[in-house]
Amino acid sequence: MLRAGLAVVGAVPVGVLVYQSLTFLASSAAWHDPAAAPNGVTVFDDRSPSVINLDADLLEALRSAATDAAADGVEFVVNSGWRSPEYQAQLLREAVSKYGSAQEAARWVAAPTASAHVSGQAVDIGPTVAAAWLSTHGAEYGLCQIYANEPWHYELRPEAAEHGCPTPYADPTQDPRMQQ
Repeated sequence: MLRAGLAVVGAVPVGVLVYQSLTFLASSAAWHDPAAAPNGVTVFDDRSPSVINLDADLLEALRSAATDAAADGVEFVVNSGWRSPEYQAQLLREAVSKYGSAQEAARWVAAPTASAHVSGQAVDIGPTVAAAWLSTHGAEYGLCQIYANEPWHYELRPEAAEHGCPTPYADPTQDPRMQQ
């Protein structure tokens, strides 16, 4: 009985340390870049750098689509919009660590010099229902999914309103812009 009590008491500090580590890791993206979109930022947030630094035409199309989506009960949340080059580099380093190689990481994260997020030309939209709404209706606004492996990543293709969205690349490694 005494051993069980000591084990529980001993586990508490370890549990607290694990919890604190997980909390730090979960918040690390916002820690690395003050412009990172905090949870719940919408395309209408005029205070968030991740929104206001988006290309003006992209933002206008997003806001128009979000207004129409709201009529269907769908809200667009900006999971990631504009990113600083430093933050993009940090994301790339983290992806290399996660996926084990620069080649595999490139399927998910572009270099700062090639990223459409750094230039304000891309936005990652959530939740899933919002990305699905854009998948169905986005071409009407010129908003297209660019990568098949990233159903949340949208960029402006104005010609899509007339001709539909181009076929998505399998992943960013297939995008000629990433060959820089």
